[in-house]
Amino acid sequence: MSSTDAKVEQMFQILLDPQEKGTEKKQKASQNLVVLAREDAGAEKIFRSNGVQLLQRLLDTGEPDLMLAALRTLVGICSEHQSRTVATLSVLGTRRVVSILGVENQAVSLAACHLLQVMFDALKEGVKKGFRGKEGAIIVDPARELKVLISNLLELLTEVGVSGQGRDSALTLLIKVVPRKSPKDPNNSLTLWVIDQGLKKILEVGGSVQDPPGELTVTANSRMSASILLSKLFDDLKCDAERENFHRLCENYIKSWFEGQGLAGKLRALQTVSCLLQGPCDAGNRALELSGVMESVIALCASEQEEEQLVAVEALIHAAGKARRASFITANGVSLLKDLYRRGEKDSIRIRALVGLCKLGSAGGTDFSMKQFAEGSTLKLAKQCRKWLCNDQIDAGTRRWAVEGLAYLTFDADVKEEFVEDEAALKALFQLSKSEERSVLFAVASALVNCTNSYDYEEPDPKMVELAKYAKQHVPEQHPKDKPSFVRARVKKLLAAGVVSAMTCMVKTESPVLTSSCRELLSRVFLALVEEFEDRGTVVAQGGGKALLPLALEGTDVGQTKAAQALAKLTITSNPEMTFPGERIYEVVRPLVSLLHLNCSGLQNFEALMALTNLAGISERLRQKILKERAVPMIEGYMFEEHEMIRRAATECMCNLAMSTEVQDLFEATGSDRLKLLVLYSGEDDELLRRAAAGGLAMLTSTRPSLCSRIPQVTTHWLEILQALLLSPNQELQHRGAVVVLNMVEASSEIASTLMESEMLEILSVLAKGKESPVMRAAAACLGKAVEYGLIRPSQDGK
Repeated sequence: MSSTDAKVEQMFQILLDPQEKGTEKKQKASQNLVVLAREDAGAEKIFRSNGVQLLQRLLDTGEPDLMLAALRTLVGICSEHQSRTVATLSVLGTRRVVSILGVENQAVSLAACHLLQVMFDALKEGVKKGFRGKEGAIIVDPARELKVLISNLLELLTEVGVSGQGRDSALTLLIKVVPRKSPKDPNNSLTLWVIDQGLKKILEVGGSVQDPPGELTVTANSRMSASILLSKLFDDLKCDAERENFHRLCENYIKSWFEGQGLAGKLRALQTVSCLLQGPCDAGNRALELSGVMESVIALCASEQEEEQLVAVEALIHAAGKARRASFITANGVSLLKDLYRRGEKDSIRIRALVGLCKLGSAGGTDFSMKQFAEGSTLKLAKQCRKWLCNDQIDAGTRRWAVEGLAYLTFDADVKEEFVEDEAALKALFQLSKSEERSVLFAVASALVNCTNSYDYEEPDPKMVELAKYAKQHVPEQHPKDKPSFVRARVKKLLAAGVVSAMTCMVKTESPVLTSSCRELLSRVFLALVEEFEDRGTVVAQGGGKALLPLALEGTDVGQTKAAQALAKLTITSNPEMTFPGERIYEVVRPLVSLLHLNCSGLQNFEALMALTNLAGISERLRQKILKERAVPMIEGYMFEEHEMIRRAATECMCNLAMSTEVQDLFEATGSDRLKLLVLYSGEDDELLRRAAAGGLAMLTSTRPSLCSRIPQVTTHWLEILQALLLSPNQELQHRGAVVVLNMVEASSEIASTLMESEMLEILSVLAKGKESPVMRAAAACLGKAVEYGLIRPSQDGK
């Protein structure tokens, strides 16, 4: 590393030389420094060469290029190294590092966000491990450092002068770092601490309006990010006392704005209520019930000022989605919303009023008999939504509301049919999903789930339906246009319009808006798209295979299972090496193995087994990956399944896995019945099961001759089973049987003697005289070996 020493010094000399301003030499030096920091030895050298202080000087220059180089080098220094992270924070100052998030330059802000994420990961790892010895001497308490960082992020949220991008990054970091990763982790103290220290600050961002002078600078996504953070914090609470404290803090904050702060305060309070309704809706519902809140919403809807109307109408829309309030709004708000929609002069107000009507109009869900509005009204509303969606003159933030409206109206099958016929509307929808307007993702995914009918639907039991009718109870009815033939036609139209590439872009989104529930909706749509055999090629060609992998590895349990099933369908029907090129093919194994669990349906088990069979036949490395995921005991379990297709798929999978020496060892283990099962299955009535089992036997007896002598011991019917295979009219079964017999004859003269004393000699003689084929050659080889052992003699003519 002696040369690295000199290199590091040289880089800093060039970068800090005022004469080298903006030169190419300086640019190269900064890139070299970043590359050096990526290697652990290089990072250590930079760190020991007083590197952090020198990087601080680069940050102080204020030049974006030099700041980027410094931040990226710091990422290398802090990555997965706790002591260096703490030392870096103490040199630079936590406040200084966090403040870089708020700069106006987007690239610098994002680089600072990445650095902070790396620092959080290193500190959290330290809290988990509790370092001792050399590391422990440097770090007093990583948990304390973690809290200082989080505290500074919370401070940044409400600082004036911080860019909207920086505020969003701070919220994203808090979403990733604060809540527990798993409910199994008993410690939620960090969440409780953040609620006590920073809930008001988060609510302040959630209640901010975009771009008014003198307010906090926020982006179109800031309020949604605040809602998601609030929702995650609320979900991380463990008991009623903790939840009650959350409610109390929210209510006190809203009251402080609502009472005695005039009209501006009321607007701020309503905006905060909307933020809560989009996030932890229990807290939002509680806030709506505070005295005067709902009345203010209704009153402000009639305001002359557009800003006031916007806030009130949005609060009304979010309230309409919650069951407890929907009946109140149906009674009091429908006429008001209709009035705003018909008489409003501003499109921004009309479009929001329309979404409120759409929400109330879809209250019956997919139930055809529960019509909220007169016949044809939902179609008119949907037509207007599509018109606004296709209007490029309207800004993306307002067009998002048109998608929200369609997300509700597409519960109606007539609306679905018209929507998929409208190519321009579909293109506009997909374009919007790829735009910077991230908060539209959930609405787009919801509309696609409705159009593809990929929500969970169970056919009601006919007897229960009769009983309900007799008892004069309401029975949900399915719309005639929701029958499978209509759904298939809609899927084809969506595929033709380019739905897969749009969804692939949505999955790639690095945003808090891509929540677990949003991922689940996308997984459902993907599963619906790959349902038909002939559509799978289109999905693969447009990048569907690549997009499904992250969905199968992260999200809700239901979402992960649906994505894994879609992966299984693709793996069954197309070449896995083409669908998942390179290293990606190894990532498919874990989702497929997850479908073998008993809580999955029989169809999911079957498809997973078929997909794993395909993968196991490709390479030894893939077989090792399947073994590593502990799939073998589950596959063995399914070999005893009553359902013949699952039993057959498990046997085929096991036979492909038997190419691995570890699996062969399992068959050879003493006291194991695995070999017996294969021998018995070779004599079953199901021809495909026989073919799989006989193929496994042929391979095992070829690679492990010791198994040949065990076949006569496992069952008294072994000879009949082998004879039946050789007498089968199916060429494949005959060939497998002939190979097993040849392996047994070659293994020992005793087994050969037993075989030649039975009718097997006659069968082999007939097969050996047949026309040229693999079966004839194997039969002739058996007889030749028997002659060699002296068990039989050639006939007079030498045959």
